[in-house]
Parts: sequence; C-alpha cells; structure tokens
Amino acid sequence: MDLVENRAGSGGGGRCAAPSVDGELAVALAASGDRVVAEPLTPENLAARQERDAAVRPRPSVEELRDGGRFEVDEWRVPGPPGEPDVTLLSARPAGLGGALPLLYYMHGGGMIMGNAPSVLPQLLREWALPLGMAVISVEYRLAPRVRHPGPVEDCYAGFTWAAAHAADLGIDPDRLVIGGKSAGGGLAAALALLTRDRGGPTPLGQLLLCPMLDDRDATVSSRQMAGVDVWDRISNATAWRALLGDLYGTADVPPYAAPARATDLSGLPPAYIDVGSAETFRDEDVAYADAIWQAGGRAELHVWPGAFHGFDTFAPDAALSRDAREARTRWLRRLLARPASGAA
Repeated sequence: MDLVENRAGSGGGGRCAAPSVDGELAVALAASGDRVVAEPLTPENLAARQERDAAVRPRPSVEELRDGGRFEVDEWRVPGPPGEPDVTLLSARPAGLGGALPLLYYMHGGGMIMGNAPSVLPQLLREWALPLGMAVISVEYRLAPRVRHPGPVEDCYAGFTWAAAHAADLGIDPDRLVIGGKSAGGGLAAALALLTRDRGGPTPLGQLLLCPMLDDRDATVSSRQMAGVDVWDRISNATAWRALLGDLYGTADVPPYAAPARATDLSGLPPAYIDVGSAETFRDEDVAYADAIWQAGGRAELHVWPGAFHGFDTFAPDAALSRDAREARTRWLRRLLARPASGAA
C-alpha cells in the first residue's frame, strides 16, 4: 500500500487524493509493516484483536512505575457509578515534591475497546509530571463491547469526582485539575468536560484533547479520504463505535456524552487544546469541534500537524514533527498551569 499516493473516495461520487504523509513519518510507519494499515478492525476480528492487545500491550506494575524511587505511585479502588463496580485509578507524582500539585487526569486510548491505564503512565510521567511538577492519575475505565455507553465515561466521571473530593489526601490542587486523553481517551476527556459542566461537577482547568475520537457518524471528508490509508480508518472506527453504542449505533439518538461531536451547546467549557494530523481520519471532526467551541465563545488552541497520521508520535517519537507536537502540548500545559483559574489559556 502506498501511504503517500493512495486515493480514496471523498463523497459525492468524486475522488480525491489522500493528503501526503510526512516523509520522516512515512519511513517510520513503513518500518512497522503494512499489517498495521492493512488489517482494519472488524466485528469478526474484534475479540481476537482485543485478546492480542491484552497479551502484548505493556502493563507495568506499581513497583515498575515507581522506577527505583523516582516516582510515588499508588493504586486506588474508588466507588464507581451508582450500582456499578469500583473504578481503579493509578496515581503518580515525582518523588520528593511537597505541597499540592496540579493534576493531569488522563484517559488512555484504544478505541474504547483496547488499552490499559498503566501503559500510558511512563510517558506521562517523563513528558509532563517531571518537567512541570504535576501529579498524574490514569483511569482504568471499562472497555466495550463488554460494557457499552455510558459505562466508560461514567467510570471516568466517578474517578474524577472522587479525586477532586480527595484532593487533600492525594496532595493535589483542586483548582488545577486538567483532564486529557489521546484518541478514544481524548473523546472521553471531551465528554467528561461536558458531563462536569452539565452536572455541576468539579470544574477542570483545561482539557487536553489529542487526536480525539469525537464523532460516531463517519461522515467527514477526512474519514473517506483516509479509508484504507490511516492506521485507524473508518472501518476500524465504525467497529469501535458499534461496540460502544450497541443498538444506538447509526441512530439519531446518540448522546453527546458518548460522541461529543453531537453536542449542540459547547458553551461554558474549560479551555481546550486540540491536535490532530492532516492525514488522519479524525482531522475534520477535530477541526470542527475546535470551531464549534470558538463559535460558542469558548477558547481552543488547535494544531493540525501537516502530513501526520493517527498516533504519529507513537510510531515515530523522534521525528521532527513528533518533537514539535510534544513541545506544543507542553507549552500549552505550562501556560495553563501558570494562569489564575478564572483566566484563559
């Protein structure tokens, strides 16, 4: 498969070229093997893919996460949504930092169907907790299709409200709580911002949405352009949304707490950082979400990384574009944490 020149339908009976992939990123993706792109997720292979992911994805222990004493790490079992199981939270912070630290409350990616909370912590601790003096909580939300909406987002909400209520015990500043996530986790973070606003829950200082999964309808130009091209294409995307939504999938009744792109009111949300690649499925829904926040009078910082595919910084962490993306995210977090709670990022 030619990742740079592949052509895909763009709707309306026409065809258009998929955006060119950055050369450095294309080399890294090619080195990972065509299997990454050539095997979309389908209802038929979903169970096997979940089993494989659970077997091969890292799941570092609490002791491993402590990294010889560099970090203080605890695992908490906290009350889940009413009538549902407890939620596991992994709480970590740089060792030796006293006082109440700002918190990044983070939701892992994996299409709502894969991934785990411990796997993302080493990178979060290295990239943000150490340089910015932050605490981090990674939430182990339940996965679809075993648990459908609203289970995953309600798990995230239960953990977030518990953390805010126990800020003193956790050594975190309740006025500097940032929610964030990548891909499916970015979608959950956006949904969590809507839930906290609508329920009068703890108010996040900001929302860090990295290539967020926001729209179940798969109706954008980028979704069609990147079919069979992006590492997460519309077939995989549809499979994941169907797993999460069950009978709601394909209807007009999908709530914004499941798919934030469905929200008709984006006013009163915390400042958002949204980034996405120009050569990925989620490009248009993420750009539209930033635009809708602006139209509602809110604040959003949008970055569209030229030639970047979904999860590019994971496949090619040393590429120039990946370094630029990480630096931009860190600069936004630093500005956010430095301002008064009532200010703007």
